[in-house]
Amino acid sequence: MSQTKYIFVTGGVTSSLGKGIIAASLAKLLQARGYRTTIQKLDPYINVDPGTLNPYEHGECYVTDDGAETDLDLGHYERFLNVRTSQANNVTTGRIYQSVIEKERRGEFLGKTVQVVPHITNEIKERIQNLGKSGEYDIVITEIGGTVGDIESLPYIEAVRQLLWELGEHNGIVVHLTLVPFLSAAGELKTKPTQHSVKTLMESGIKADILVCRTEHEISEDIKEKLALFCNVKKEAVIQSIDASTIYDVPILMQEEGLDTVALEKLALPNDTEPNLDQWKEFLQRHKNPKNKVTIGLIGKYVELPDSYKSIQEAFIHAGATNEVEVEVRSIHSEHLEAKNIDKKLMGLDGLLVAPGFGERGIEGKVKAVQYARENDVPFLGICLGMQMAVIEFARNVLNLNGANSTEMDKSTAHPVISLMEEQKSITDMGGTMRLGAWDCHLSDYSLVHEVYGTTDISERHRHRFEFNNDYKQQMEEAGLVPTGFNPKTGLVEVIEIPSHPWFIGVQYHPEYRSTVASPHPLFVGFVKAVLAQKQQQKSASLT
Repeated sequence: MSQTKYIFVTGGVTSSLGKGIIAASLAKLLQARGYRTTIQKLDPYINVDPGTLNPYEHGECYVTDDGAETDLDLGHYERFLNVRTSQANNVTTGRIYQSVIEKERRGEFLGKTVQVVPHITNEIKERIQNLGKSGEYDIVITEIGGTVGDIESLPYIEAVRQLLWELGEHNGIVVHLTLVPFLSAAGELKTKPTQHSVKTLMESGIKADILVCRTEHEISEDIKEKLALFCNVKKEAVIQSIDASTIYDVPILMQEEGLDTVALEKLALPNDTEPNLDQWKEFLQRHKNPKNKVTIGLIGKYVELPDSYKSIQEAFIHAGATNEVEVEVRSIHSEHLEAKNIDKKLMGLDGLLVAPGFGERGIEGKVKAVQYARENDVPFLGICLGMQMAVIEFARNVLNLNGANSTEMDKSTAHPVISLMEEQKSITDMGGTMRLGAWDCHLSDYSLVHEVYGTTDISERHRHRFEFNNDYKQQMEEAGLVPTGFNPKTGLVEVIEIPSHPWFIGVQYHPEYRSTVASPHPLFVGFVKAVLAQKQQQKSASLT
């Protein structure tokens, strides 16, 4: 294709309708037809990135290979497309204004008054087109965060209006996601919220080309005709998006509704092939028809909001489908775990995952969970802070290093088994200053983690500041906790395991970020496989 096409996804009426899933589903369908497709997210908040946001505020912070701390929707994009994203795929108002102000300070605007139009909108348009100008993509889908009418979103909507005009006919379209609520008192679906949302969009100079209508009930042909008439779209461009049992059903539902067909028609692109979704459908088949079930406890301190551990939850779905196992993830708040209730809280779990996090709240509960897994031969996976808790637990209860801790929690600990790297000690800014992005790791031969990956050299994404203290490496190893993964340049420990345990691995990185439908992460696949094998072995033992 000689020119990149652009699709803009906007939302109306209410947030949390699933713009990211619709964008990812449309991208999947276009990709399955052979089009090189990517997705980006424009976030209206003024934070430069979500790296300093509490997970309760914004859910999980997703990290890309190039070290960008981004919105969790980028995780959906990668899981659906199996295509790596980067800093260019997530733009925030904070980053836009930061860039414009830096240009103004350098005198790049020749003394002109810097304004939202044209300077901010020009910056937004430039960011939108960066991916398209790379030559790597035929279609770029851009999701606009928030809802139309929000003050924060106005510069983005105006930038889209300008860009649509500049691109010309058939080179850019707008997909507007809106809500068609069901009023139980009236016993019917109501179109007025959608009409008002489209009207608000039109007041900004943008006409929706396609309407995607979120609904809990089937939308009749009459309602589609009504929406088409009052919202100035063709009837075939009114797409129903009904509640699904899993987000992975949405591409199939959107194909049945003809979303990709309408989009290609409006972009004047060939529509002469059917999407190849064989692998996707096979995944759904295995996911929906498991042969076994396991229950894994997720020990974390942000468990009240499931989106805080979104990538972990989805990685278990991918690994479960691979093993034809239903993985029930039971979230357990680490603050509520104490010596007196640990057996009761964790009893009946087939495996334990101690989750990432920051700060000292809930730490002792995580340490107790690790101890429970280690002493009771429960398959264990520790991620980032979870790996560090495994090191602390081993130091305290096996090496008898009283008060062993991370200097993140206790700066004066006598045994800092987890500590800051030297280059981190002088850093005062919190945002974007951790060890971020993809780092290489060399796995020891004959280790469990080497067996799981099936290779010696890997690259995984990081998001942390504190590290395994190599001063304790020999002592740990001699007692049975073995570092088996190292950064080849720095010598930093990336993986620890306990060979005498049925399955006990802690990793400093975040394997969940790399798990996709097409490429389930081997660490999660191996963990679920081990959990199932242990459960079946125990069941067989109880019958004999």
